[in-house]
Amino acid sequence: MDANHDARIELLRTLVDADPGDAAAHFLLGRELLTAGRADEAAVAFRGAISANPDYAAAFRQLGNALEQAGLPDQARAVYQSGVVVAERTHDLQAGKEMTAFLKRLARGGA
Repeated sequence: MDANHDARIELLRTLVDADPGDAAAHFLLGRELLTAGRADEAAVAFRGAISANPDYAAAFRQLGNALEQAGLPDQARAVYQSGVVVAERTHDLQAGKEMTAFLKRLARGGA
């Protein structure tokens, strides 16, 4: 991992620490961690985004992705199912379509 990547993660951690209610900061931290191959840590960050904003459908999508990468397909499935409900309620059609596709892939046994 390069120094710039580490610096972005540390900056985002600082933002999350400064405002734990900032769903976007949690989400961005999760994406950086996932990009770095740190799926377990990313999952924690995405859970923080959902805790801060339970209607953040994209955070459900990314949390499911992190859980799949962490080798936890059953947990990912449950998150995607919850995320589809959120996406339908909030009219986030794209996130809902993506999570529905991920659920179908998991049902076929794909990871």
